Amino acid sequence: MSEILEIVMIVSFGASWPLNVMKSYKARTTKGKSLSFLCLIFFGYIAGIASKLMNETYMAAFSEKWYVLFFYVLNLVMVGADLVLYFRNKALDKKGEVL
Repeated sequence: MSEILEIVMIVSFGASWPLNVMKSYKARTTKGKSLSFLCLIFFGYIAGIASKLMNETYMAAFSEKWYVLFFYVLNLVMVGADLVLYFRNKALDKKGEVL
């Protein structure tokens, strides 16, 4: 049951990331974005993944519970994409200031 609740939490947090990435892509600006927030979330997902990989009980049942780690990695990829877009948008913001 605890794995199901964990998945609900991860899916709930992760459901907004694809929308956020699209918004960042279309907005082409860093206004309203926080680099420290994105880095903190990115680090949190890395810690969650490391926790799973270091948990002997989880790893012993990995073939049956791989999907839990999958959601952590998927969210990490989405936050990573948003980080990349942050730096792209920051460069676009700087370019706009020069003009």
